[in-house]
Amino acid sequence: MNVAQIRVGDAVFGGAELVLIAGPCVIENTESCLRHAAAISDIARRAGFPYVFKASFDKANRTSHTSFRGPGLDAGLEILARVKREVGVAVLTDIHEPAQAKPAAEVVDILQIPALLSRQTDLIHAAAVSGCAVNLKKGQFLAPWDMRAALAKVIETGNRRVMLTERGFSFGYNNLVTDPRALVIMRGFGFPVIFDATHSAQLPGAGAGGEKSGGQREFVAPLARAATAVGIDGVFMEVHEDPDRALSDGPNSWRLSDLAALLDDLKRIHECRREAAPRG
Repeated sequence: MNVAQIRVGDAVFGGAELVLIAGPCVIENTESCLRHAAAISDIARRAGFPYVFKASFDKANRTSHTSFRGPGLDAGLEILARVKREVGVAVLTDIHEPAQAKPAAEVVDILQIPALLSRQTDLIHAAAVSGCAVNLKKGQFLAPWDMRAALAKVIETGNRRVMLTERGFSFGYNNLVTDPRALVIMRGFGFPVIFDATHSAQLPGAGAGGEKSGGQREFVAPLARAATAVGIDGVFMEVHEDPDRALSDGPNSWRLSDLAALLDDLKRIHECRREAAPRG
């Protein structure tokens, strides 16, 4: 199946190489962002992955109002600008309100629509007309074919630099399940598909007393390997040097020290799949 090729910095989504989107869930501080971006960039380069850094300036959909949300729009964009300038990588961040699209687009390369907001027409439209590439995360409550409508909201603006990301489907209370068919179905729309390996291992709202989401980090690697074998254009991972101390999504974040080994696995699987069944 031919899909659109979308260039973002040095990465080409829908091209021959599997692209890595990775970074801490939220911007914790400037030094942390720069440190993570530099370390992940080096690991990705050694493993042969084009790389896009990700981090959120505001986690507006936290379970508890007391949870850490990030530095906010202005301070967060200043930090992301430094990452882009000093580390030399493309940058992705998510937006939660239409008014955030324009200022964010002046700094980052990809605007991401969070899964919980995947039906918000005004938000998607603002991202689409910003001039950035757009990453649409499939809502946990949506079937894969439902994302055709979200995709159409971007395309109708004339922006065809759009990707779709699978991050699991709500399965009962406090659980997600990954259906590999969704990757095939959404890639059939003709645009690159990304698999969010770490959010797919999340246990939403399942922490102590329901005050924060839990996660099953042990399933990140097998899910990423399986998705790569099915056929994807990029893998999205929240990566942290010390997940147990991360200020957001620590239980499902992948440990930085384990990243190189997992990328080597994914690289081999991706190459085997391309040799066995070349795409396009």
